[in-house]
Parts: sequence; C-alpha cells; structure tokens
Amino acid sequence: MKNFTNKRILITGGAGFLGSHLCERLLNSGDEVFCVDNFYTGRKANIAHLMENPYFEVMRHDICFPLYAEVDEIYNLACPASPIHYQFDPVQTTKTSVHGSINMLGLAKRIKVKILQASTSEVYGDPKVHPQAETYCGNVNPIGPRSCYDEGKRCAETLFFDYYRQHNLRIKVARIFNTYGPRMHPNDGRVVSNFIMQALRGEAITVYGDGGQTRSFCYVDDLINGLIMLMNSPDDFTGPVNLGNPTEFSILELAKMIIEQTGSRSKIVFKPLPQDDPKQRSPDISLARKILKWEPNDALDKGLKKTIAYFKGLLEEE
Repeated sequence: MKNFTNKRILITGGAGFLGSHLCERLLNSGDEVFCVDNFYTGRKANIAHLMENPYFEVMRHDICFPLYAEVDEIYNLACPASPIHYQFDPVQTTKTSVHGSINMLGLAKRIKVKILQASTSEVYGDPKVHPQAETYCGNVNPIGPRSCYDEGKRCAETLFFDYYRQHNLRIKVARIFNTYGPRMHPNDGRVVSNFIMQALRGEAITVYGDGGQTRSFCYVDDLINGLIMLMNSPDDFTGPVNLGNPTEFSILELAKMIIEQTGSRSKIVFKPLPQDDPKQRSPDISLARKILKWEPNDALDKGLKKTIAYFKGLLEEE
C-alpha cells in the first residue's frame, strides 16, 4: 500500500499532454490529484488509466469561470498550446490566459497556497538574443495571428507577479520550451507530431521555410521533473525560469531523423514560413541548473523512439 501524503494538488489542463503526465507523476509520488479540464484540447484518453485510482478526481470546468476548491498547491497548465488550436478561437485563448489566471490566482490567494504558472518560450517572440535568458524581454508582435497566445502568456506572467507583490502570494513561473513525447495530440500542428504522423502515413513531410530555423526539443519526462522541482523550490525563488533542452536542431535535421527512425519513404516538401515564426529558439538554462539543479537527460533520438511508438499505437487503433 502506498504511503499517501494527503497533499491535494489541483492541476488545470490536467487532461492535456503535459497535464496528464504531471497528474500521473504526482499520483505515483503519493499525492492526491484534482484534475480540472474543459476538454477543448485535453483528452479523456490521456487520463483514462488514472480513473480507477481513488486519489484521482476529475472535473470538467473552464477556468475562465471561477472555481472553488480546497487544495494545497495549484499548477495552472490550462491553455491550448499549439498554433492550430490557439488560433482557432484566439479570443478564447486570450481569455484563458488572462481571465483564467485571475481566477486561479484569486483561488490561491483565498486558500493561501502556492501556485505555478506554465508560461512559454513564446513570451520571447522572434528573439533577437540567442540563446534566450530569463532577463531578455522579448520581441513580440502584439497584433499578429500568434499574439493571442504570446501576449496572453505575457499578461499572465504580469498578473502572477502583481499578485506576488501586492498580495504576497507564493508564485512560481516556468517558461516552457518545445516539449514532446507520448500523449501529444496527433493533430496539434506541432512540428514533432506533424512529422511523425506524416512519416508513419507515408505522406510528404511539410517543412516551412528552408528548414534552417532551429528549435530545442525537451522530452516530457524531463520537463515534468523541472515543474515539480520548481514547485518544491524555496518560496523566495519565483522564477521565471526557462525549462527546456538547450541542444539545438534545425527543422530539416528533425525531419531527416524522423524519416530514418520510422523507416518511412516520405519526401520532404518546402512551404512558405508562417508570419512571426521564430527563426531560432533555444533556452539558456543556467538559472535552472543553478537554483533547481535541473537539466534534461533524454537525448532527442531516445525520446523520439518512445514518441514514435506511441503514435504507431494510435494508428493501429484506428
């Protein structure tokens, strides 16, 4: 019998890609988990294996509306995170970041608990500084098609720090860089899931621009470790702190790696680069290394094998 700590943890967006892994990890650590999701992009399949656990509870709820609960910690992960999903209803995306943060901060203030915000590397926009450190204020277009997400997350950070200064609320802010792994949505439009699904189906692999733009890819297990270590760090460390893998790969390198690992005969086709798409994206994780003693362990080739196996399973079920 597991020795449960009786710490009750609220995870908004708990049925999403990252949220479901966080739910699972905290349950396995002996915590009680209260998962809240409106299932806009989150999927019941991501948490179905947890449903019989008596220490796991799920509520369908949109955090744009107030939530009343008694918990010991809050992880605020609720927000569509892929361009296809967050651009589908951009006003709702902004509301989730702004109204949702206000509601979760209000809850944390009322019950006097620590709250972690899942922010994003998108707060840096199309960066003019490389790699990106937390001191960089970013280069963000406030009126472009990606602004609902980029500026929504920037405003959420503003709200978190204003609650910290004005109400002495205990906060943590993580700036999450590209993360991949099992339970990614197969149609989320993100580069790893796109390439894997196209390769497995034998379709042409779509590379935007010349493929020379770079990204850093962090495996989900490493990212979840970082979130938990940040939440458990001393209260005087608020962040923001970058969480991601600093090893850079070009998009073209990623495409070739996935073709090789899947054994696909897919060809690579090139299309115009979308507006405001960053040319370089890589985290400076010096702060995470120093304060959290965290850095990623899973190399891209190792993580891709697990991710490809997951997507193969989905296609076999279809």
